[in-house]
Amino acid sequence: MPVLHSGAVAALAGALADGQTIAVGGFGLSGIPSDLIEAVRDSGARELTIVSNNMGVDGSGLGLLLEKGQVRKVVASYVGENKLFARQYLDGDLEVELVPQGTLAERLRAGGAGIAAFYTRAGVGSPIAEGKPHAEFDGVAHVQERAITADVALVRARTADPAGNLTYRRAARNFNPLVATCGEVTAVEAEHLLDEFTDPDSVETPGVFVDHYVAARPRVKEIEKRTVRPKAEVRA
Repeated sequence: MPVLHSGAVAALAGALADGQTIAVGGFGLSGIPSDLIEAVRDSGARELTIVSNNMGVDGSGLGLLLEKGQVRKVVASYVGENKLFARQYLDGDLEVELVPQGTLAERLRAGGAGIAAFYTRAGVGSPIAEGKPHAEFDGVAHVQERAITADVALVRARTADPAGNLTYRRAARNFNPLVATCGEVTAVEAEHLLDEFTDPDSVETPGVFVDHYVAARPRVKEIEKRTVRPKAEVRA
């Protein structure tokens, strides 16, 4: 059974160390485990490899770890919203492994499923495929991609029940279910802790993958870019 903690710092106590690989759910600022990210920042752990779809934005999300110089390498599919990230990369302070978004999702899923590697057409003929094994299937070239497993996985969920079964809310689901399965230790912050067990048909991440969970602290959810359409003219 997963352990319920009083806060994110307690949930990660003893789990963090220099040089670890940490997989983090979220997409931009949607569905990011903000409390757990801040706990990693406050732990002072350094030389980290962060696996995430992207590194948030300046001053928010995983950008907080960049500000503290705690990240050595980033494995991500998109990094365009973070100026500090770009500066550290161009200055040679940060190693970056860019991965096609679908490939990143499958590498995380494979890590959780115990699949060592798989072949995909994505990236063939590009720098992403350089130095990797290739094979031909039905006359089409494919490149081999290795699964991703993490020392620690950080997840944001909508609900968690007493067994650690998780559900997610709409777009905030994104990479979280994949990240939840690939960690040696998986810590979850949930917006709502349930007293009753979740209907099995509604469980999106089984509690067997969860080691530690906490109630997420209430906070105003940040929006990366607010886009609105002109209000439609009302006709009488």
